[in-house]
Amino acid sequence: MSSLCAAQTYTVTDLAPLSGDDYSVVRGINATSQVAGAVGSDRNNTSAVSLYSAGQLSSLGTLGGSSGIGNGINASGQIAGYSTNAAKTYRAFLSSGGTGGGTLTDIGDLGGGSAVAYGLNDAGQVVGSAVTADGSNHPFLYSNGVMTDLGTLGSPSGNAWWNSAQGVNKSGEVVGTSYDAAGNFLGFRWKNGTMTKLGTLGGSWSEGFAINNKGQTTGIAYTKNNFTAHAYLCSAGKMTDLGTLTGALFTSWGLSINDSGVVVGYSDYQDTYHAFVYSGGKMKDLNKLISPGSGWVLLQAFGINNSSQIVGTGTHNGAEHGFLLTPK
Repeated sequence: MSSLCAAQTYTVTDLAPLSGDDYSVVRGINATSQVAGAVGSDRNNTSAVSLYSAGQLSSLGTLGGSSGIGNGINASGQIAGYSTNAAKTYRAFLSSGGTGGGTLTDIGDLGGGSAVAYGLNDAGQVVGSAVTADGSNHPFLYSNGVMTDLGTLGSPSGNAWWNSAQGVNKSGEVVGTSYDAAGNFLGFRWKNGTMTKLGTLGGSWSEGFAINNKGQTTGIAYTKNNFTAHAYLCSAGKMTDLGTLTGALFTSWGLSINDSGVVVGYSDYQDTYHAFVYSGGKMKDLNKLISPGSGWVLLQAFGINNSSQIVGTGTHNGAEHGFLLTPK
């Protein structure tokens, strides 16, 4: 078989937990292969923000509480995520960046005392969800020291319904999920002060998880009769159903997309999950694209960069570890 026909395969780097920790998870990767996530201890019920950089995994700690996770990392090494503080309240943070990740700084909230961050861009703009003064959850965009409430698709005020921003590109376009006035949750795209529904795959609901620098988005959307929900690729207003892995029953999730429109995520698979990559019109099981007998089960792919390196979480010889896949 010629190389033009052969499937892309990957080498696996084990981002194993630090000494004293039981597990590691990873969520985001930047252009220089720095990876953000968390390390934790099941025995102590604790976790801390982690950074993988220059071949080393390190802990950046928390905002003073017992848990924390880095969900995204930009070209400057800044990490966005959330952590508990000493009062056991969840707070959104942005790190100062650099090769060592820097220090974590609480970026505030929308008046309700709590916030979480899920993504950021290279300009250091951060998106997530924060509690408002009336107890609602609203998506936010944090930029130049100011947290802005992006509003909703009509979600009633004064309730705890979850409305969240998940990703932001270099142009400041945001993708996320909001409830409407009828109580349906729908993926949205926010641009220049206007929030627009992303639509569905024929069902009633959808969620938006990631946006690339071309404005393409991915997430999950329900199909006709709401019996199944599939990962999608939305480009120029058209939502494409990415399907599921062979052997899956109902559901797949699109979690990250690079500027080439390559999507990664995970699909249900028999009685577990398997991580996938979608490119060239096909969804491929990442477990079939690594060396057999490696001891790995790649469960979820959370991030992909423009060099097609992929990060996620799986099990290695039965233990929960983060992984980094690099194309061969």
